[in-house]
Amino acid sequence: MPATLTDEGREVYQSSLQLLSALESFRTEVNGLHQNLRGELNIGLTDNLVTLPHMRITHALARLKERGPGVHINIRMIAPAEVERGVLDGGLHVGVVPQASALPGLEYHSLYSERSLLYCAVGHPLFYADNATLDDARLAQQEAIAPTFRLPGDVQDHYQALSCTASASDREGIAFLILTGRYIGYLPDHYANAWVQEGRLRALKPDSKFYDLNLVTVTRKGRRPHLVLESFLETLAATR
Repeated sequence: MPATLTDEGREVYQSSLQLLSALESFRTEVNGLHQNLRGELNIGLTDNLVTLPHMRITHALARLKERGPGVHINIRMIAPAEVERGVLDGGLHVGVVPQASALPGLEYHSLYSERSLLYCAVGHPLFYADNATLDDARLAQQEAIAPTFRLPGDVQDHYQALSCTASASDREGIAFLILTGRYIGYLPDHYANAWVQEGRLRALKPDSKFYDLNLVTVTRKGRRPHLVLESFLETLAATR
């Protein structure tokens, strides 16, 4: 059986993570006195941001590497809640998550806005349906997918109007289920676009069945100065 930590053990574990983060910050500060930035940048990302047309994160990372060829960039693709926990405990320097209610101890700054549409896949009974015939009652009869990550209240209303019989922890999981042809569900339009172009997905009533969601950077309040992180955030803010 896996070992379980006592409350005291968990406190020691969290303190050790913060100590390691502080040591890395100190190393980065010292190395930053040299001409080139050095050290690590640990980033936690929610999935499927690479298809966003703006590519602000990609451009900012490219410029960071220009300034500091010796910087080691580590990216973790994990669920939003894990990103926030990682930033809080110091395992991650920065994260990008969908904006929901703010957690104590974290700072959030707007980065992107993305639109999600309601999709079904080829093989689903609604795939060839005329949008004019799709009223809310008919959509509510279809099996749908709910995300398990936190979302703003106005976005949750869109899911409460559906008959959610499946769930997924990330957008890739939602896409897997939609592509079975048995469910409808919301996906970011930039992420779904390739399947739409291939004729495998279609948006249902896109003029009314959509929501916009802000994606934000998240960092820890009161963090020690970290030259690599501050350089990345500065570059990210200047990137459009």
